[in-house]
Amino acid sequence: MTELPPGPPRPRAILARLDRQVAQTDTIGRYLHLQRDTVRKALAAPSSRPPRRQRPARPVKGAGPLPAFAPTHVGTGFVVQRKRTPVGPEPAFIHLAHCSMIEGTPHRIRADEARAALTDPTVAPCTFCRPDTGLGIDLA
Repeated sequence: MTELPPGPPRPRAILARLDRQVAQTDTIGRYLHLQRDTVRKALAAPSSRPPRRQRPARPVKGAGPLPAFAPTHVGTGFVVQRKRTPVGPEPAFIHLAHCSMIEGTPHRIRADEARAALTDPTVAPCTFCRPDTGLGIDLA
């Protein structure tokens, strides 16, 4: 420890402060020991609460058998989906209106607009719902 200041008043003040800090630390230590003992007792005691019971499963609305898949893209309509990125827009995608792969806010378009859009190199058909097939376009 460094040297103490000269004269008795300053070392007495330092001693009083150190005594207060020791007392506070001791008080905190005792409190933490009491808390720890309480938690240990609670863990050791058998649970006084009854065990939680499971809720019965509720039937899901409309959870019947799935309908057979029948592609009905004729007359369902088309949508265009544009995505923006930090480096600029990605190519737009043309989807069938009922496609489940649509992200963001799509915009409805007519079949003739979808045909015209698919001739643009920055527009691509959705590989899931294949609107080009529904329009009779061969992009291969």
